Amino acid sequence: MDPGSDVGTLSVLGYDPKTYYTGRAPLEAASIGVNLEPSDVAFRCNLVTIKNGIMDDYSAGHIKTEDAKKFIEEVNNQLSNDEIKFYPGKSYRHLMVWKNGKNSLKLTPPHAISGKRVIDYLPKGDGAEKLKELMEKSQALFDGSKLNIIRIEKNEKPVTSIWFWGNGKKPLFKTFKERFGKTGAVISAVDLIKGIAVYLGFDRIEVPGATGYLDTNYEGKAEYALKALKERDFIYLHVEAPDEAGHNGDLKAKIKAIEDFDAKVVGAVLAGIKEHKKYKVMALPDHPTPLSLRDHSGDPVPFAIYSSNGKKDGAGSFDEEEAKNGSKRFEEGHKLMEYFLSE
Repeated sequence: MDPGSDVGTLSVLGYDPKTYYTGRAPLEAASIGVNLEPSDVAFRCNLVTIKNGIMDDYSAGHIKTEDAKKFIEEVNNQLSNDEIKFYPGKSYRHLMVWKNGKNSLKLTPPHAISGKRVIDYLPKGDGAEKLKELMEKSQALFDGSKLNIIRIEKNEKPVTSIWFWGNGKKPLFKTFKERFGKTGAVISAVDLIKGIAVYLGFDRIEVPGATGYLDTNYEGKAEYALKALKERDFIYLHVEAPDEAGHNGDLKAKIKAIEDFDAKVVGAVLAGIKEHKKYKVMALPDHPTPLSLRDHSGDPVPFAIYSSNGKKDGAGSFDEEEAKNGSKRFEEGHKLMEYFLSE
């Protein structure tokens, strides 16, 4: 399976993707309140910048949500019909739902083809012509758009196309309480994570200033997580910034994102968690995003568990090499959560 945040997050939370995963977009649909019928197919719909046939930016310069909403509303007004509907999400991440749509398609995430020719990665399979037609119509709609003229005047990247990927139908889940007997909540700026929370029966805690990017409110996420633990058993605190920096191939930004996460989230949580007599904290990525690839890889990820029971296995730092010296390995990611909650 592709090592995306959808597959990775389900695994981290203890859900075998082979059983529960049907696609990324249906999870995001749940986050923004779009109820899918059994025959509906949902698609992630990115706003992207294509320049001279090359995927210049999978996020249209990490377009702000308030600006992106105007573009998606324009797309929906011009391109929707009885079968096709567009829904606004956050920043560059949006949704298209195709009633009685085709689901046997080969689609490529735009962040996987940064700097590459898009013609080699257009939709393929049954239903591909419909998607390509919509993408071409969006390009004509955006060409010369007043919204883009304003963006260019402000030295911001124009939105030149929509891009479809992550298709799937509505999944079926057991809640986290049913599966593990624990109440929980999620803190994240990303619709995918919040959509998974809906299916798992988690509360979704909104943190002011949480952006899913380098300028996110790290301190606020830690503060809200510690407060939430007073009423719930389990908190899933998600930070997107290191992943975004990896996709951008930006070494300085990735180091900064990791340092900020370490100091402002991990440090704050470890300091505040001690007001509880019994506690356990786990830190890990859902997948690697190497700068050399600017995309996800399927390599094993390190994890660290810090517990009030004081057990240690001698690991001296948190990185891939040191993790090889750790006492625990899980060939199947979804089994890690069972271990984390059992001790």
